[in-house]
Amino acid sequence: MDADLDSCVPTDIITSSDKLGFYGLEESDLDKVFRLPTTTFIGGDESALPLREIIRRLEMAYCQHIGVEFMFINDLDQCQWIRQKFERPGVMQFSLEEKRTLLARMVRSTRFEEFLQRKWSSEKRFGLEGCESLIPALKTIIDKSSENGVDTVIMGMPHRGRLNVLANVIRKELEQIFCQFDSKLEAADEGSGDVKYHLGMYHRRINRVTNRNITLSLVANPSHLEAVNPVVQGKTKAEQFYSGDTDGKRVMSILLHGDAAFAGQGIVYETFHLSDLPSYTTHGTVHVVANNQIGFTTDPRMARSSPYPTDVARVVNAPIFHVNADDPEAVMYVCNVAAEWRATFHKDVVVDLVCYRRNGHNEMDEPMFTQPLMYKQIKKQKGVLQKYAEKLIAEGAVTRQEYEEEIAKYDKICEEAHSRSKDEKILHIKHWLDSPWPGFFTLDGQPKSISCPSTGLPEEELAQIGQVASSVPVEDFTIHGGLSRILKGRGDMIKNRTVDWALGEYMAFGSLLKEGIHVRLSGQDVERGTFSHRHHVLHDQNVDKRICIPMNHMSPNQAPYTVCNSSLSEYGVLGFELGFAMASPNALVLWEAQFGDFHNTAQCIIDQFICPGQAKWVRQNGIVLLLPHGMEGMGPEHSSARPERFLQMCNDDPDFNPKITDDFDVRQLYDCNWIVVNCSNPANYFHVIRRQILLPFRKPLIVFTPKSLLRHPEAKSNFDQMLPGTHFQRVITDDGPPAQNPSEVKRIVFCTGKIYYELTRERKARNMENSVAITRIEQLSPFPFDLVRAETEKFPNADLVWCQEEHKNQGYYDYVKPRMRTTINRTKPVWYAGREPAAAPATGNKNTHLLELKRFLDTAFNLDAFKDHI
Repeated sequence: MDADLDSCVPTDIITSSDKLGFYGLEESDLDKVFRLPTTTFIGGDESALPLREIIRRLEMAYCQHIGVEFMFINDLDQCQWIRQKFERPGVMQFSLEEKRTLLARMVRSTRFEEFLQRKWSSEKRFGLEGCESLIPALKTIIDKSSENGVDTVIMGMPHRGRLNVLANVIRKELEQIFCQFDSKLEAADEGSGDVKYHLGMYHRRINRVTNRNITLSLVANPSHLEAVNPVVQGKTKAEQFYSGDTDGKRVMSILLHGDAAFAGQGIVYETFHLSDLPSYTTHGTVHVVANNQIGFTTDPRMARSSPYPTDVARVVNAPIFHVNADDPEAVMYVCNVAAEWRATFHKDVVVDLVCYRRNGHNEMDEPMFTQPLMYKQIKKQKGVLQKYAEKLIAEGAVTRQEYEEEIAKYDKICEEAHSRSKDEKILHIKHWLDSPWPGFFTLDGQPKSISCPSTGLPEEELAQIGQVASSVPVEDFTIHGGLSRILKGRGDMIKNRTVDWALGEYMAFGSLLKEGIHVRLSGQDVERGTFSHRHHVLHDQNVDKRICIPMNHMSPNQAPYTVCNSSLSEYGVLGFELGFAMASPNALVLWEAQFGDFHNTAQCIIDQFICPGQAKWVRQNGIVLLLPHGMEGMGPEHSSARPERFLQMCNDDPDFNPKITDDFDVRQLYDCNWIVVNCSNPANYFHVIRRQILLPFRKPLIVFTPKSLLRHPEAKSNFDQMLPGTHFQRVITDDGPPAQNPSEVKRIVFCTGKIYYELTRERKARNMENSVAITRIEQLSPFPFDLVRAETEKFPNADLVWCQEEHKNQGYYDYVKPRMRTTINRTKPVWYAGREPAAAPATGNKNTHLLELKRFLDTAFNLDAFKDHI
């Protein structure tokens, strides 16, 4: 074996010391950087090797250009399969046609970047120079996957090389790309838009290699490099689900990464851990790492503790193929193997394209400031296209004239597209939509109406759903004794024509399922519910793993109900559900936080995708976030869902008094970026969930859900509030004694959510039911200007108080106050009753919690409390 290995080493191979200089390393770094105990190169073995042998194998790998990590995989068949692909002589054999196709793809990849550099030398584009073989790599994966039966590929990637991928993989019209560089191009009235290297695309075309239809979708992505990963996986899962592709043979995902982000971003780890979970698996993803051996300005020695940037993939036993990106044939071979692995084992696989970045982080950046030795070496490096063309010319596979004609042909295509791009006057974001919904909108992308039907249901349907909710539809199934009492309680409520929170949710979900709407509820412990109120999955007490989901026994022609406990992840799982909701408007997709404040570890998905997604990418999404919220003396971490953050990001104008029209309530919903509600009774929760689907468009819905109200004796609703003709109440007015004698009312206390029940109890205890009206604002955003105005006009002699249980610098006050003032034309002040400003969301001391509650309730009902402030 040694003789064979020695014969593989070329006489002009770069010496170890030169290689160290290229990486900016010292000899003392060898043990850490080149530690390869479980790596095998072609012709090598997998045992741990002494340092001298490692260096020699590295030099051999520099020649042979492929390294494979797989010995950590605990499946013998999979290991043997990999050995068959790599540890045989002459495995990389390509036909003349394959070589010429590869050269043509390299020409397009390289000349596209050179064309952009010539035309717009001072523009950021995050080019692919140094990793041009990425384009044939992706096309090879797609070709092989198409050959194996895949007809839909969903892709996610960071900004580097995105324009090239759009042009040469997705095949976006070049003029549409080039016109993005025109600073005089007017923006269409479709939202704020985004920079060109964040945009996505959807395209269905013929794959020229396999002559089969292929649908390609590149998902739009913010600057947060790996944030799109779970979104792509969720969209892929949804496409598989709706097409009946139960094992991922027709729909697949490809994720592109940078080396520094792949090692540094925790979302990579979270997404990998979803890869083999039953409700989240996409049956294998091909990961391609553009490993340019630097992160912006940061050296790998400072960017990770592991030998390779790809080591995170080991946690799911994914094979890792390291390949020299300056050897296009080696890249092509490895990508073929990666696609075959995914088709064979339906598991993740990683291709590590070891390349370099010819320019700085962007085209305006100077890399010599921080990596002088590396970039001196890179400047000497011959381009990969030139290298490969010279190789093929030397082999006689192409002539120099044929090579130059291929370059001239593509250059002409670019020039002609550039000329056409000058005719573009308006930039349409809708041309970059990554997830179209055919048939849902009109041809010009508008909703088919601006109205919403009643969300109520016939009583017999409510009773039928209630019967399912209170029974076990499977014979010989033993449930827990405590659950038997819960189901009996549900049955009693149905007889009394009432629902609590859990039953109201059951009615909403069950009715939508019967109407053919798929419902998917995901999150930590959602099957039972954090507060043991839901119980949508029943477990047989005598048979292991035997379960029953009664909601899937609603009716013969119903849509399926998916309820799944997630991994202990928020960032990854919320991103996944967002992607799932992108696939179809005819599905209700909900993510529930275990406690409301847990959404803060998914803040990137909320800030970058959910809140501005439609404005940036013309992409509607109907995802629902259920966030348990309420101050109940349980400490700072399990109290607040941080409503102030969601309300701060609402796009309505607090100083503009809108014109009230017949369709005002729906028009508001259409114009907003998301809907924020805090329901105080089960019927309103039932209606807002059903409205989410019955609306003719889709908006994200943020619901602050209760904890103590789940079992509060007064937090129940009557069937009469849920019958045909009823609907979601944006504002619930006080229909008690204040409504009988409005002129006698001295104060209107506006509030939202749970605090309503504490206010009504206190008002009754103080015998102030005639003098104080309590009005609930159930929909906070878009703000119900019309109904709040009507309420203030109803009680002309009343002062206005906003009461909340949250601290003054948190909760709703800063959002509600200016809008209420605008509503009444600033004729009255809006006073505050609530907790004082604080850094933490809640106290950890129960006694302090009760004292704070007593104090602000005193303020709310003391009619003289604000006289000194006037």
